[in-house]
Amino acid sequence: MDILSSLIKLVFGSKAERDRKEIAPYVEKIKEIYPKISQLSNDELREHSAALRKLIADYIAEDEQHLVEQKALLEFDDRPLNEKEKISKDIDTTLKRIDEKIEEILDQILPEAFAIMKDTARRFAESESVEVTANDFDRNLAAVKDFVTIEGDKAVYTTHWTAGGNDIRWDMVHYDCQLFGGVVIHKGKIAEMATGEGKTLVATLPVFLNALAGKGVHMVTVNDYLARRDAEWMGPLYQFHGLSVDCIDLHQPNSQARRNAYMADITFGTNNEYGFDYLRDNMASSPEDLVQRKHHFAIVDEVDSVLIDDARTPLIISGPVPKGDDQMFEQYNPAIKYLYGLQKDFVTQLVTKSRKAAEEGNMDEAGILMYRAYKGLPKYKPLIKFLSEQGIKVQMQKTENIYMADNNRRMPEITDELFFVIDEKLNSVELTD
Repeated sequence: MDILSSLIKLVFGSKAERDRKEIAPYVEKIKEIYPKISQLSNDELREHSAALRKLIADYIAEDEQHLVEQKALLEFDDRPLNEKEKISKDIDTTLKRIDEKIEEILDQILPEAFAIMKDTARRFAESESVEVTANDFDRNLAAVKDFVTIEGDKAVYTTHWTAGGNDIRWDMVHYDCQLFGGVVIHKGKIAEMATGEGKTLVATLPVFLNALAGKGVHMVTVNDYLARRDAEWMGPLYQFHGLSVDCIDLHQPNSQARRNAYMADITFGTNNEYGFDYLRDNMASSPEDLVQRKHHFAIVDEVDSVLIDDARTPLIISGPVPKGDDQMFEQYNPAIKYLYGLQKDFVTQLVTKSRKAAEEGNMDEAGILMYRAYKGLPKYKPLIKFLSEQGIKVQMQKTENIYMADNNRRMPEITDELFFVIDEKLNSVELTD
């Protein structure tokens, strides 16, 4: 077996080698493009990332317009149901096509996007501040963040800011191994890295690339400290390129602020908060109550902890229990008890009559009475005791076969005299006329 494995590896290579051959061309393209990107001015660098965003938007524009038109058609209440179903299927098909086209275009622009993010990190690491021509996004950001200041028509991004309660100075630039890891994560695979190898820095590459599509990127972390710290730590690099960043753990559940956080280009948060928001959205009674939008792309930090260790503890959500007087159970319980009492008295009479008919040798009549009692209260103890006697259950089964023939055509002859009929197989109770 070892010899066979060695021969297979010799011919086809190991799994690690095959993965490396798949990813290596992307890294080479990034390195090839990077020198041109590094020669751009700060404004040109931002214009280049904006051009990539426009390229993606233009690539899916036709499908996006079709989606808007179809959703508008679905809102007309006077449309026949079959037409609405047809429109809904078309919407689902269009959404799937948009996702596929985004995946195609992102694969094409990956080297440029990764090179832009790498050079952004370099510029922040090599300077005390990075100056660009101010736009509306910069001005709004400067109103709430202290690492951006507006000086005339210029926006100045300082390269040190507060993250997780600590003042940090940006000093990281992506190495080739981190470019490699970024491609791996974008491809939906797991990148295993030891502590200190720059997992957080690696994530900036696929996060930036996928955020360019404007469909939302979720960064999932294991605790709220890491979620807030990473949002503050990596946020300025994304915001430099006009991408909005927020953290759901900073806002109350089911609040407008949390809805806005999910509408950001990049959203940080803990796995539990994402999970509970998902559960609450599934309990929502109207679209206005939803906080999450359509899921697009997510990166899970400490994936082994989140998907294995934490996954052993289920997320449980509950709501307030109404007062007893307000429950329908309390309202209808007396009527149900009365109805059950009537049925029980009737079934008792049926069992007595059936037993008497069987003793007199009239087995056909005994079978009908017995089967009617069974349809009324199948768990009734006197009936169960009677069915345990020799030949009685066989007679009831013969009767059942007669009345169940031709798709229960004659069943009303059995059930019409009952107050309700119990079907044990379907776990249902049906009232009779």
